[in-house]
Amino acid sequence: MVFPLRLFCAVAIAGFIFVDGGGVSIPSTLDGPFEPVTVPFDESLRGNAVDLPDSDPRVKRRVKGFEPEQISISLSANYHSVWISWITGESQIGYNIKPLDPKTVASVVRYGMIRQPLTHEATGYSLVYNQLYPFEGLQNYTSGIIHHVRLTGLNPNTLYYYRCGDPSRQAWSKVDSFKTMPVSGPRNYPDRIAVVGDLGLTYNTTTTISHLISNKPDLVLLVGDVTYANLYLTNGTGSDCYSCSFPQSPIHETYQPRWDYWGRFMQNLVSKVPIMVVEGNHEIEEQARGQTFAAYSSRFAFPSEESGSSSTFYYSFDAGGIHFIMLGAYIAYNKSEDQYKWLERDLANVDRSKTPWLVATWHPPWYSSYKAHYREVECMRVAMEELLYSYGVDIVFNGHVHAYERSNRVYNYTLDPCGPVYITVGDGGNREKMAIKHADDPGQCPEPSTTPDEYMGGFCATNFTSGPAAGKFCWDQQPDFSALRESSFGHGILEVKNETWALWTWYRNQDSYSKVGDQIYIVRQPTKCPVHQQRIARWFAAS
Repeated sequence: MVFPLRLFCAVAIAGFIFVDGGGVSIPSTLDGPFEPVTVPFDESLRGNAVDLPDSDPRVKRRVKGFEPEQISISLSANYHSVWISWITGESQIGYNIKPLDPKTVASVVRYGMIRQPLTHEATGYSLVYNQLYPFEGLQNYTSGIIHHVRLTGLNPNTLYYYRCGDPSRQAWSKVDSFKTMPVSGPRNYPDRIAVVGDLGLTYNTTTTISHLISNKPDLVLLVGDVTYANLYLTNGTGSDCYSCSFPQSPIHETYQPRWDYWGRFMQNLVSKVPIMVVEGNHEIEEQARGQTFAAYSSRFAFPSEESGSSSTFYYSFDAGGIHFIMLGAYIAYNKSEDQYKWLERDLANVDRSKTPWLVATWHPPWYSSYKAHYREVECMRVAMEELLYSYGVDIVFNGHVHAYERSNRVYNYTLDPCGPVYITVGDGGNREKMAIKHADDPGQCPEPSTTPDEYMGGFCATNFTSGPAAGKFCWDQQPDFSALRESSFGHGILEVKNETWALWTWYRNQDSYSKVGDQIYIVRQPTKCPVHQQRIARWFAAS
């Protein structure tokens, strides 16, 4: 494994990286597959996984009346549209809550390409959601008024200024700004895309976000597990392990004000930089009448309708020459289900001449060598892997496992130069701390019957029938698909350079802002690895 120094100027020629400025060469996937590497765990790093208290000024409500707060931006399906979201009014938690009326506050955004005057105006819709528990002694919650406004007709790669609020109340936010994505094309890409998962709101989280901001991303991907509000009872008592501390709870409770705390803390970043979120297991948050995912589906705006999806759990969007697919692991995904049929349509509509890069994201990883959540989502892999492989997905980002792991190119547990690179970044900093045990460590292979996720159901993880682990449920050593694994908090940055080369860099929280924990060029080989449409064309040409 090559641990590179700072890249000053690099030119890619015939699979080699030449570096100017005295830096060390950066490996590429063309050099792989790599021998598996495990970075030894530093015991001193498990601290600081402590949630920010409600007294921390970074999470306290600072606006008055119906002034906007928790402002965020998310992308629509392509460059000429974005969503602006915010909250007005105060949430309530208690035994006698009275929801606010969304109709009493307007949803207006004024925007333009100069700070003053803001000559364009858009209106949207608003809602409140409730988190209700039909059990004595449990407190209920109702949110502030959540506003979502879609801006359309925007120019690509352009800085826009905006403010949001209700003009009739003179309740405006301050003027802020965002930059639109480049137009789709093989030479047009955002400079830097930050990728983070399992974030929470701990002191580790604050380090992760501080480091992430220092890398000046143009877009943030959050691959599930947002606030960890479900590690709390409704009275605000929290624990690192809910089931350990509260085994007698009649339902898995949540403390919804943690969502408001998170929105306030993140506003400094996501009111300027678009954030795209996919659901994780900590967003399930079951309540009365079996309702789930209320906070997740209400607080964020998703380009579901724009991308032909009927759900907040799966959608797609373009960012320059990259097509992103966000998939839901906690909603039905088999071939007969809506999500699978939508995925087939979405993949079939991807034009690789305009968006050469195809990146997929969902929360629980298919390829992970850690004991935590080992082969937990095998049924989803069995259902969807062949489809994603046939369309030439280049990179997959996951979270869930609280560690970092990067794979060699792999398909169906076999090293394959045309398979995706799977990257697990579930190391954002949450209070459940890091995963440190590996399924291949002596005595750590889990009992197969314990591995399926109860919420998803199904059992598909049987013993391997071929390869180094044939006849076994786990490897005896770090699997060959696992190129690098390390138990450290951090975040990653994706920099797509052109239609075949992209630089992936992972930064660890314990390091300085500029020090690199892992770095590799991910290289597409479209002539060697034809995608679905090209394979069909070649078959007809040969027949």
